[in-house]
Amino acid sequence: MIAQDKKENKNILKQSISHLEFLGFENIKADLQGYEQPSTFVKKEDNMVIVPDITAYKRTKKYIFELGIKSNKPKALKTKWRLLDVVTRMKDQRFKIITTKGHYSFTNTMLSELNLDKTLMKI
Repeated sequence: MIAQDKKENKNILKQSISHLEFLGFENIKADLQGYEQPSTFVKKEDNMVIVPDITAYKRTKKYIFELGIKSNKPKALKTKWRLLDVVTRMKDQRFKIITTKGHYSFTNTMLSELNLDKTLMKI
């Protein structure tokens, strides 16, 4: 989810974090007040700062989680997801998308437009 959508969807982000804790993820960092912020990436072309929604570890593997939420700026969201997918593949990490009811079709459409083959985590 992009920065402007985070203010509106804090509850979904908190719900996702508690779900990940239940699944056994550790060292959770989130772009949310009260949590340590994940490491950021800067796109050099336009100095766009990209912050993953959630990062966590499970069995020594690092996972990056993004929330698949409807957005008014799908182009920015596509850029963010593409960058995170490339970075996780380069570093042998995992990239997962979390979505909720009402956002499945939007998220699936975005993934098909990006040609990303991801299984959605539904909460």
